[in-house]
Amino acid sequence: MAFGVADGVGGWIDSGIDSAHFSHGICEAMAMEAQKHDFSVDKFIYAGELLQKGYDKMTADTSIRGGGTTACVAVGGSDGSLEVANLGDSGFVQLRPNAVYYSSKPQTHAFNTPYQLSIIPPQILARSMMFGGGPLHDYPKDANITNHQVKHGDILVFATDGVWDNLSSADLLKLMSHHMTRVDAWRSSQNGLIASSQLKQLTESAGIAKEQGNSIQAILAVAIASTAKMASTNTKVDGPFAKEVRKYYPHENYHGGKVDDICVVVAVVVDEQLGLNG
Repeated sequence: MAFGVADGVGGWIDSGIDSAHFSHGICEAMAMEAQKHDFSVDKFIYAGELLQKGYDKMTADTSIRGGGTTACVAVGGSDGSLEVANLGDSGFVQLRPNAVYYSSKPQTHAFNTPYQLSIIPPQILARSMMFGGGPLHDYPKDANITNHQVKHGDILVFATDGVWDNLSSADLLKLMSHHMTRVDAWRSSQNGLIASSQLKQLTESAGIAKEQGNSIQAILAVAIASTAKMASTNTKVDGPFAKEVRKYYPHENYHGGKVDDICVVVAVVVDEQLGLNG
């Protein structure tokens, strides 16, 4: 299984280029590569390899004039293995009952300047060179590759910086705990919260009543996106971005959230054998 997010870098609009075409295209290209992969020949496809293939397709596509995108892409195996390729300031967290088990770190060249895959039109490159510089141009090989092991009840959240600029990993754990316990997906025990052995049915289509949402992962994704959006327009509560501004620019009077594109993908890990035995 392969999944992830990509976020077109908005700064390219100053050059008359909408990076959304690049970010959408690379996601579509990676999805196609994953779908056509012959697992009878090669049992695993690597996240970095998938990112490279998607990028190669974009650079060969003459309809893409230029642009830049961040990306956070994962490939999961049936054995619970998870490989993630993260480039830029999109990212992911691995949550467990009672804990933020892993949180990715953003890749930036400087404050608010993320790594980005890019296609640079010759005229923009030439103009930049005249002034002794050049647009940011990173490659799939620059992505941070990490390997993880997931277990029953884990929540994987992949999101663009519109989430991470406004919600911390601790905020997400609190939010996810609320929704998971509300439908009994995580249950209280003497040792704190534990994952329900009947979790699988909550992840299936219509696993939860229609008035509540279609599945637990749909509820979680909507909750994250809506909470991040509200936080982004809140001018009184400082989010992670505001705290970073004060760290790098202590004299700036920046408060509240940061409005930006928000995209969320949520996966809930299920050990099907537990359901059979429970």
